[in-house]
Amino acid sequence: MLRHRLQALLKEACSRAQAQGLLPPMALPDVIVEHPQHPEHGDYASSLPLKLVGAARTDPMNLARGLVGLLGPLPEMAKIEVAPPGFINFTLSPSWLAGQVEAILAEGEDYGKIDLGKGRRVQVEFVSANPTGPLHVGHGRGAVLGSTLALVLQAAGFSVEKEFYVNDAGTQIEAFQRSLHARYLQALGQPAEMPAEGYMGQYVVDLAQDIAREFGRKFLDQPGELGRLGVERMLQAIRADLDLLGAKFDVWFSEGSLFQDGQFERAMAILEKRGYVEEREGARWFTSTALGESKDNVLIRSSGAPTYFASDTAYHFNKFLERGFEQVIDVWGADHQGHVSRMKAAVSALGINPERLRIIISQLVTLKRGGEIVRLSKRSGDIITLREVLDEVGADACRFVFLSRSADSQMDFDLELVKKESDENPVYYVQYAHARIASILRKARERGHTPEGGDVSLLKEEPETTLIRKMLLLSEIIENVALKLEPHHLPHYAQDLATTFHLFYKKCRVLSRDKALSSARLKLALAAKTVLARTLNLMGMTTPEKM
Repeated sequence: MLRHRLQALLKEACSRAQAQGLLPPMALPDVIVEHPQHPEHGDYASSLPLKLVGAARTDPMNLARGLVGLLGPLPEMAKIEVAPPGFINFTLSPSWLAGQVEAILAEGEDYGKIDLGKGRRVQVEFVSANPTGPLHVGHGRGAVLGSTLALVLQAAGFSVEKEFYVNDAGTQIEAFQRSLHARYLQALGQPAEMPAEGYMGQYVVDLAQDIAREFGRKFLDQPGELGRLGVERMLQAIRADLDLLGAKFDVWFSEGSLFQDGQFERAMAILEKRGYVEEREGARWFTSTALGESKDNVLIRSSGAPTYFASDTAYHFNKFLERGFEQVIDVWGADHQGHVSRMKAAVSALGINPERLRIIISQLVTLKRGGEIVRLSKRSGDIITLREVLDEVGADACRFVFLSRSADSQMDFDLELVKKESDENPVYYVQYAHARIASILRKARERGHTPEGGDVSLLKEEPETTLIRKMLLLSEIIENVALKLEPHHLPHYAQDLATTFHLFYKKCRVLSRDKALSSARLKLALAAKTVLARTLNLMGMTTPEKM
């Protein structure tokens, strides 16, 4: 990445300046190279001289000139300038820029790949919905955030494992199973009362009726077997919805497995050995206040049943200490906001650096239809499921919209807007840019024009170089998303890239009587298609050739 190369060169220049006595011996500050807000200030800029001026005790402009003199010639740059009050501005060479078109085409589907992760093992756990009901749009947002982060982290050089944590133990599962048994009896014409804490949704009625039709009275006296079958059917539906959304998992991890081979006991033993467990009123407590929390948390109830928090602590023990992930990323729903700090405290109590656990909270989604809030399902009069939204607008629209805002922002999802075939719809706008380039390339071949053999040195016009500059940002976007875990930068970049291509196409005639220039511009268009496809793929979206 060129930005990193400039940072390294500036650091080397500082070391030379120290060796020559231009700078005193000192620990150098972080060298930051950024893109200036105004194009007239160049492609890259650094304020390093302003950071050094106190120690150097010299005019920052003189210091900037001295550092520039120590950089030496850079073939990528047309010019390196010093600007008040002490900036170093770098402007890319048009010939170097044009040559990047060939570099993009050579990398193809791997374009933008970086080695930030250096193969480090990262687990991304997301969705992890209780198998007690269908997925809703909030789950869909978490699924898209998690699966996109995994794709970007892989592109950034990490070894990534995607996991769904199946909450198949505990009180919620028991309540679901009792609810299903009551509905099953009712489906068989027998009187049965729903439990007070039961699941009242229409989907439980439908599931019970399906099982009754398929198996008759088989489970009449086997509520446990019926419950296990119900959980299995719910998981099948969850898998099907996630597959349709394009969210794939490497591992489906059962909560129940934590209690089958002693993992839960080993995790609790570590907490006790490290002095974070106390007995009170017959229950066992995690003394999280010793780690700065406002209150302690129950691990084992007086009944002997573990809490959800205890199971989650054992699960993270498994992630870090049993399976050895170097970093764990959890994508949780908004209802888990209060769980974040105590989970970090539990990880710390296990002897793990809590910075290795990063938790993203996915905020709520409000469905709208032309400005009106949609509250109830058309099918059941109950909750609106993710499947209903997928069936109406498709996976690509869901993925783009769910990614378009930062995870910590609540969002509105206008179902009518994302079905419009117009520039108002950002999903259509971006995918249309890809399809438009495909159409241009097809028509060009029909007329005997091809990008093969195109001389990129002919690409000198401002719209051409602007498009190349925009394409070169992808690796920086990948790095930024991987470091900050903010995938919302991808759809914004995709829109910017689509807009930049449309402007290029409007201002530069791609096919003309000048065959050499036509081939060069077709090669540029092909490179733009490559980068746009790469960006769409990182978002888990399709790349239509026709629309």
